[in-house]
Amino acid sequence: MKRIEVKLSLSVVAPLLDLMKASSDVLEAQIAAPLSLEDIDADFRDEWKAELLAGQQEELHALMGLFNSDFFVNGVVAFDEDNAEIIVRACSALRLRLRRHDLKALEDEQLESGGVELENLPEHLQKPYMCYVFLGTIQELIIQHLDSAILRGSSDEADPSEDEEADEEDGEERA
Repeated sequence: MKRIEVKLSLSVVAPLLDLMKASSDVLEAQIAAPLSLEDIDADFRDEWKAELLAGQQEELHALMGLFNSDFFVNGVVAFDEDNAEIIVRACSALRLRLRRHDLKALEDEQLESGGVELENLPEHLQKPYMCYVFLGTIQELIIQHLDSAILRGSSDEADPSEDEEADEEDGEERA
């Protein structure tokens, strides 16, 4: 199974975890993406929202679980084929929350282009922006190193020659 381990700077990431946890707590009770499902039968809509919320909660727990006591000892988080898709979705949910609430003063184009200079942001936007970029970086790492496994769904279907190449690419990333 393909796995990547990322060594993170505790002094950089630890302050972001407070914001991630606070946003995650809010998302325990509400779906990150706004839904307008008024045309759908109320019972069906309620069940659908409950399923979406339960899935989102599971994803957020998986992401936040990466930052456990072991993380604070060694500073390493690991991604593999089993958790990659869940972590990418959890990062998306948190990024949506940050974008719609903490970073609403910034234009979408600014956020997506990466053209925002941290030093030029007001202090109250710096931590949310850093968190937004951090979560995006996690997504990019997973997609870059594990995307073929995610798209195939199972490592059983993998081409053995690709696995050899993947093993050579595996290693430690530093953020």
